[in-house]
Amino acid sequence: MPVFQPQSDALRATRRQALWTGGGLAALVAAPGVALADTGKSEAPAKALPAYARWKNADAMIVHSANTIELRRDHFGQGSVTPTDYLYVRNNLNPPSEDIVKDPDAWVIEISGVANPMRTTLGELKRLGLTSVTMVLQCSGNGRGYFPHKPSGTQWREGAAGCVTFTGVPLKVVAEALGGVAGGAKYITGTGGETIPEGIDPKTVMVERSVPLAALDDAILAWELNGEPLPLAHGGPLRMIVPGYMGVNNIKYIKHLAFTAEQSPAKIQQSSYRFTPVGTKGNPGAPSLWAVPVNSWLTSPVQQGKPVKAGRVQLVGVAFGGAHPIKGVEVSTDGGKTWAAAQWFGADLGPFAWRNFVLAVDLKPGTYQVATRASNAQGEVQPRERVENERGYNNNSWLDRSIELVVA
Repeated sequence: MPVFQPQSDALRATRRQALWTGGGLAALVAAPGVALADTGKSEAPAKALPAYARWKNADAMIVHSANTIELRRDHFGQGSVTPTDYLYVRNNLNPPSEDIVKDPDAWVIEISGVANPMRTTLGELKRLGLTSVTMVLQCSGNGRGYFPHKPSGTQWREGAAGCVTFTGVPLKVVAEALGGVAGGAKYITGTGGETIPEGIDPKTVMVERSVPLAALDDAILAWELNGEPLPLAHGGPLRMIVPGYMGVNNIKYIKHLAFTAEQSPAKIQQSSYRFTPVGTKGNPGAPSLWAVPVNSWLTSPVQQGKPVKAGRVQLVGVAFGGAHPIKGVEVSTDGGKTWAAAQWFGADLGPFAWRNFVLAVDLKPGTYQVATRASNAQGEVQPRERVENERGYNNNSWLDRSIELVVA
């Protein structure tokens, strides 16, 4: 098997244009409503964590299914990075066997659409270079549970998101080591290593996504998560990471990476994860779910049925700019009538990470509607309303995520 030659070129930090296209789609906006505090707790018996994710903190997670596991809103904590055992799980297919992470360096990936295509191992990729990126990893359906028409799919609230650090080799360095991207390429297409059931057309179920070639400036092939080997639950042994893009574009168990002139023909690219009006099926002409929009929400205090003591209250949350660096965040205690600027605390971990914020307020006994509203360096501001769409994607409404806070 050919061996890569290490490169000395550092990954150049660049910014790209915003790719979120959902906001420009004409759609019916639902009547405003107040979302009460939600910890994700239910009267129904808790489901057990699946075997491949049994190491997760069960008390912090909501198990919707074996492949959809959400972090409870009252367990986000106040750290800058989400602990791996608190990070949500979303798989479109069942994960491969645990055997693939027993010898990570033996994992084989094929790379095409470059001057010198080849198959190589993770062990050889590690010889090329090393970088880390801290970023918001978020499911496209995060916030789907607020849509009144109850879109199909997991009814996530806030917990299908986390801020984590991936470590690996810059994809740009890999492409350069193989002679550069072939002419005519417009997309980076990654194919996952999930097992396709026999007798099914692979294109209907395979996890294969394409993102614009502009993502090459920031993308990496990662083998570590938060300083530890990438676990199976999060795409180990090797995952394509595209900072600033929705989770589905960060291909787990990547086995084939190609620079292509066209988007993948797979259903998950052509019709799934497309932004369409309610009642309209996904189609290749609709906007694809690529970049993350600006967003924020309160993480403390949020518990239902437990009044907050009157006096000085610390309102704490997270905010992120999506495809652009976060600029600021405001907090309202009167349902958006008035706003006050919050302060950042904790480390600034880069343009793709979220920031922790706090606003100290003096509250008298009563009921308050607390909302948060973020803005990014591009001038995009978190909107009051969600944009209604068939599958419940890209919900960054501050009204939906506002909470009713009882002070006694």
